[in-house]
Amino acid sequence: MNNRSAKGIALIVVGGLIALPILGITLGWIIKLLFPLILIGLGVVGWRNNSKILGGLMIAFGGLMIIGKFHTLIMLGIAIALIAFGVSQFNKRR
Repeated sequence: MNNRSAKGIALIVVGGLIALPILGITLGWIIKLLFPLILIGLGVVGWRNNSKILGGLMIAFGGLMIIGKFHTLIMLGIAIALIAFGVSQFNKRR
């Protein structure tokens, strides 16, 4: 892909993102989920390119953002694990 086609695709995407809210279509929830993943990905790339401090910070912030988005699912997983562990302890005593 040459430079002109990359610029053209970027302009189409930006123009589409500007036009969608005018048409009543919002993609904010997708952006809110993708941004932490993009941040983690950029941190991994930075880590591999020997920029350990910046890469680590980006991975850490992205991870904290992911935890904030999925805290309900994480807590549900912890609750299920605790219930399963409790049931297994109860069955061992018999």
